[in-house]
Amino acid sequence: MSDRLLIDLSTLPEEGKHFSGELPVEIFDLPDYDAKALGPLSYSLYAQRFASELLLSGSLSAPFEFTCVRTLHPFVKTLQVEGASVAVEIEQEGPLDVTEAIREEILLAFPDYPRCDEADVPMHCEIDPRYLAVDKPVGDGVETRPRDAGDARWAALDALDKQDSER
Repeated sequence: MSDRLLIDLSTLPEEGKHFSGELPVEIFDLPDYDAKALGPLSYSLYAQRFASELLLSGSLSAPFEFTCVRTLHPFVKTLQVEGASVAVEIEQEGPLDVTEAIREEILLAFPDYPRCDEADVPMHCEIDPRYLAVDKPVGDGVETRPRDAGDARWAALDALDKQDSER
């Protein structure tokens, strides 16, 4: 497995060429608190040159471990980008490294709010009712933090609540 995807422009046929393979998990270089890459980035791309631009089209996929925004449980989801189209500007002749461009294409496919019911193996995804503020059951065992006695930031909201109850 190569650690970069290099396309040699001098040997690239005018009609284009197909490239497929895998790039190592290290190319993602994600912070610890974010998603965790679990496997290589797999690609199947067709590369064709158009004047000063290289167009890559095809499919990309990579498995990641996300944390569910509802349950806070980790889960595995394989991101797949079918019909990917990546344009890379050609600044000089010779080998062109397109690794960063296809890495970014996968990162753009990250879910905004990852949920475990969208995992490769879907799980039950429901917020624990003990942590809901609305319709919170009595005796749930979760302590509500009391407000500071002198906190004036809440006074305006408390006044609105009193006005509503008087109507």
